[in-house]
Amino acid sequence: MREFFKYILPLVLIGLSISLVIVMIQIAKGKRPERKDEANQAVLVDAIPAKVDSLHFSVYSQGSVAPRTETTMVAEVAGQIVSVSSNFIAGGFFRAGEVLLQIDPSDYETGLLRAQANLASRKAQYADQKARSEQALKDWSNLGRQGEPSDLTLRKPQLAEALAAVQAAEAELKEAERNLQRTRIKVPYDGLVRSKLVDVGQYVSPGTPLGVTFAIDRAEIRLPLSNSDIAFLELPSATRLDKAQRVPVTLTAEDSGNGGQWQAEIVRTEGIVDEKSRVVYAVAEIADPYAVLGMSDQAELKMGTFVRAEIQGLRVEDVVVLPRSVLRSDNTVLIANDERKLEIRPVTVVRAEPRFVYISSGIEGGDMVIKTALDALIPGTALMISGEEPMPSAAMDADAEEAVATAGIEQ
Repeated sequence: MREFFKYILPLVLIGLSISLVIVMIQIAKGKRPERKDEANQAVLVDAIPAKVDSLHFSVYSQGSVAPRTETTMVAEVAGQIVSVSSNFIAGGFFRAGEVLLQIDPSDYETGLLRAQANLASRKAQYADQKARSEQALKDWSNLGRQGEPSDLTLRKPQLAEALAAVQAAEAELKEAERNLQRTRIKVPYDGLVRSKLVDVGQYVSPGTPLGVTFAIDRAEIRLPLSNSDIAFLELPSATRLDKAQRVPVTLTAEDSGNGGQWQAEIVRTEGIVDEKSRVVYAVAEIADPYAVLGMSDQAELKMGTFVRAEIQGLRVEDVVVLPRSVLRSDNTVLIANDERKLEIRPVTVVRAEPRFVYISSGIEGGDMVIKTALDALIPGTALMISGEEPMPSAAMDADAEEAVATAGIEQ
């Protein structure tokens, strides 16, 4: 046993060490590490092709739908309300001239009869005075008197007084007729009732509010516009309301239940600059918003709906529309040229919006505009566009070929 540890074990350990060294050398020769050419490595980026187009600018605003005509009805005569139309309720639809409320007409019917009788009496008195005047002229002629008779002889003052009484009676009659008409409360348009303030049996006096109604033939939306927005619009003036100057507007409402969309027109501007917000209000108009008058086939647009407006702006020719994120703070964009090298290209910006930027020069159609944010901006950097086949490269150096051959890859 002592001989084994003294002579044989050392020989075994030496043999194992030699075998291990040989194996490690063979492994090192068979798998040499690949060397990457960092200088020629391309940077992977996302890019989009530039497209030249002609279009209308769009300007965006928002506002609430409001009636063009709204009326607060008040009583013009005193009396008790004796009847109320079934349509005189909040949200009730009525036609032009429909009687919504009826005030007790009894006293006013009596007043009308009294005025008619008074007029008849005044007319009889005028006829009597006229006959007396004509008779006085005949008597003057029959007596053979010379010259013209005086006004007193011809009873002209009495005749004028009687005529004035007739005219006063006619005015009283018209007033009585109007008072009787005013007992029937109506408005001269098709509309809806916004609020009802009185009911049957209530006594009202002149000036008592009865309710609020609005017309449904037209609705309006006040759209605030800044100076930068107005620069891209051709708006109608506050004083000229020609139809040829109207600007198309597309309205959308996210809370309408079905994501409704409506076509409207800007018909005027309010002609003043708001002192607090420094904006100008343009007024968009939509016909028949409730779609009940046969003037429109669009969906119903309720009053008070908050809408977003896309206003058609000025037309521009030959511009490139890109995402706003590609424009750098110094008005340059990154381009992958035909050789897929990085270029920093200065551009002329016509308009910049939160989402898009419109460029008139500096980019040609088909240029690949880089969307990826790059940390090191070195012109001439090799690029590889995502989704695009790599461009052919120069022949590999000897070490690369050897590494590929060793790995068993076909060239």
